[in-house]
Amino acid sequence: MLFAALLVQTPLHAEALPEEFQGVGVDEKVGQKIDLDLTFIAENGYPVALRNYFETGKPVILDLVYYSCPMLCNRVLNGQADALRGLAWTVGKEFEVVTISIDPTEMFNLAQHKRAEYLESYGKPTTGWHFLADTEGHSKQLADQLGFHYKLDQRTGQYAHAAAIMVLTPEGKVARYLYGVNFKNRDVRLALTEAADGKGSFSLNKFLLICFHYDPHAKGYVLFAANFMRIGGALCALILGFVIFRFFRYERLRNADHHLLVPAK
Repeated sequence: MLFAALLVQTPLHAEALPEEFQGVGVDEKVGQKIDLDLTFIAENGYPVALRNYFETGKPVILDLVYYSCPMLCNRVLNGQADALRGLAWTVGKEFEVVTISIDPTEMFNLAQHKRAEYLESYGKPTTGWHFLADTEGHSKQLADQLGFHYKLDQRTGQYAHAAAIMVLTPEGKVARYLYGVNFKNRDVRLALTEAADGKGSFSLNKFLLICFHYDPHAKGYVLFAANFMRIGGALCALILGFVIFRFFRYERLRNADHHLLVPAK
């Protein structure tokens, strides 16, 4: 299972992969809008449309996992919970989190149990982290729209899938993919800022996106040296201009005082 996480980080030829991993990975669909009318089963056992979690006008972190996963899914969710705990923002206040099972056999009671487990792990009171179960094959439809490709291993009954979370805009467009099982607070913060598009408190962090940009090879946000140097140069020019202004102002005042002290003839 963990090997599947490497599929999004290591350029392997398809013929080099074991059969159970053929076609597994992430085909990024940044900018594509998902179908918000897809329905799932909420923790209370009632159907709910994805649209319900986007009507708040907040960005959404979306996870595709399965709740009985013996290893990888738990590591992804644990890493996400760790990153969310380190944010100044709170789930449900500045953004939503939606976790959906890709296993059509998993019922809402399992989603309910998983939700209770991770809300306790998160450690902050919130109603903004939702755990959903599949219905009518909508998890597969959503995964295809996100480019999240997985496969059921008939021999083990486990799913081969990538280790990734998706960040979406309030309109349901894919803004960013974050990979791995450990997520940097900075990457999550900047991805949410991008997805929010200047709305809410995220606008305060917009300036960070001038210095950092997403590097698809590094699978994260890295310092953008060119912009950083431009900002440094502009700041130096501003300081130099201020010093020159103060110098000439001082000279003018000193000359004025000198003329006042000259005795009249």
